[in-house]
Amino acid sequence: MMSEHYYAAIMAGGGGTRLWPLSRRSQPKQALALSGDRTLFQVAVDRIRPLIPLERVFVMTGQDQVATLSEQYPGLPAENFLIEPAARGTAAAIGLAAVQIQKLDPEGVMACLTADHFIKAEADFRDVLHAALTGAESGGLFTLGIVPTEPDPSYGYIHAGEQAGTFKGHPSLKVASFTEKPDLDRAQEYVQSGDYYWNSGMFIWKVDEILAEIERQLPDLHSGLRRIQAAIGNKNASDVVGEVWPTIENTTIDYGVMEGAGEVYVIPTDDLGWVDVGDWGRLFEILASDAGDVVAQGNDIVLDGKGSLILRSKDVDPGKLVAAIDIEDLVIIETQDVLLVCKRQSAERVKSLVDTLKSIGKDQYL
Repeated sequence: MMSEHYYAAIMAGGGGTRLWPLSRRSQPKQALALSGDRTLFQVAVDRIRPLIPLERVFVMTGQDQVATLSEQYPGLPAENFLIEPAARGTAAAIGLAAVQIQKLDPEGVMACLTADHFIKAEADFRDVLHAALTGAESGGLFTLGIVPTEPDPSYGYIHAGEQAGTFKGHPSLKVASFTEKPDLDRAQEYVQSGDYYWNSGMFIWKVDEILAEIERQLPDLHSGLRRIQAAIGNKNASDVVGEVWPTIENTTIDYGVMEGAGEVYVIPTDDLGWVDVGDWGRLFEILASDAGDVVAQGNDIVLDGKGSLILRSKDVDPGKLVAAIDIEDLVIIETQDVLLVCKRQSAERVKSLVDTLKSIGKDQYL
């Protein structure tokens, strides 16, 4: 039987600009079904339900996304959607969830997850997450580390030290340091050493412990969060959040808290089929495992293609034919108003393209 003190906080407020043009302001990536019939958000909630009931699942997002996400998961209580008035980084978002959970349950243990991960081995994921929740009950800040399959400089890395304990059969290792997106040479050194793991961005801890760390390292954020917590349940709660939020420093939980925390532990995970769906190249990694060298839809015809992804949005005529010859490592994404073509290796630069559209006033495409 699972603990009654387990909670989940799912970060679902990102714009997903690297998955443009399918991901838009009106339909961000977490609301898209990119692999199967369920959206990334629905899948994120689905896979933790055997561990944590819906009434203890909180979602941090923007006001403009609440209607879409609540419609996708009608079983989630309306009050469990925690509104971020503006993007202020993951430290503020996690802190917002922590004070809400602490108000409900001072003994709460929260798993901080995201709505843009693909995890193939869901049962194994729940097993390791349960191990981390169990470890956090005994004290310390926990994270899940992904055993790297290659020296990828687009991920953050966790340097692990000696073993500190075992929970549910999973060893926990003391974290020596975090490194954010090293260059390729350093990433190769990390992978060869065997002492480094990809930073999954998933964190598990008691709410009182993470709030104590925020107070120690980010006192201004902590002060604002306490004001918000005091207003929970009052008529002016949203007004207080609106007053406090613009004053909060924009920083990540990794940089603002985890790098300076003392008792931090990583539980290594392997063979989960984990992918951070950050750009079209990552999505290709997910879909290509079952689709061979080219991922395409419907009537598409590709002669002598290799390593390419062809997708279109639902508003494009399904009878439309995409025909390609001798293409290699390309991403082709079509919507009703945009055609994106880029090299798969350059897929992370889509964000720069979106920034360019903003700068020249082409907001109708965003």
